[in-house]
Amino acid sequence: MALRLWPPLAPLVLAVAALVFGLDQTHKWWMLHVFVIGERGDVHVLPFLDVVLVWNRGISYGLFPSHDQAPVIAVGLAVCAGLWLWACRTSRSLVASAIALIIGGALSNILDRLAWGAVADFFHFHVGKFSWYVFNLADVAVVAGVALLLYDSLAFRPPSGATEKPDLGREQPL
Repeated sequence: MALRLWPPLAPLVLAVAALVFGLDQTHKWWMLHVFVIGERGDVHVLPFLDVVLVWNRGISYGLFPSHDQAPVIAVGLAVCAGLWLWACRTSRSLVASAIALIIGGALSNILDRLAWGAVADFFHFHVGKFSWYVFNLADVAVVAGVALLLYDSLAFRPPSGATEKPDLGREQPL
C-alpha cells in the first residue's frame, strides 16, 4: 500500500500544530515587545517560578551550544518531516495529536533560530538548590507530545499473544 501524504487525520495534525506554533510565537512576541522582559529583568512569580529571558543557542537543556544554527535547524526540519510521515500512517487520534504537539513546538523553536539565532526561553522552575532548565511554551508542547506517545504505547498494548501489531504507523488504505 502506498503512503498517503494527506491522511484523514491531517486536518487534526495541522490544526494542533498551528495552534501550538501560534500560541508560542504570540507569547514570545508579547514577552519580548510588550512585557519587555529583556529590560525588566527577572520577575519572581512564585517561590519556585521566575520569568526570565534566556537565549538558548543549544539544543534541549542548552546542550551543545553553537553559533552555527544551520545543522540544528536542518535536523529539526528532518525530524518534523519524519514525524509528519508517522502522522500520515497512524489511524489513532491520540498519536496524531501527540505528534502535532511535537511538530508545532519544534517548528516554533526552529523559527526562533532562523529569526534570532537562538530560542527565547522564559520559565525557570527552582526549589532550593535544584534548578530546572529555562523553557518556553513550545518546549511544554514537545514534552506533552512525548508524554502522550509514551502513554499511548504503554496504555494501548494488545493483549499478550495477540497477533495484532501495535499502531506504530499502519498504512492507510488508498
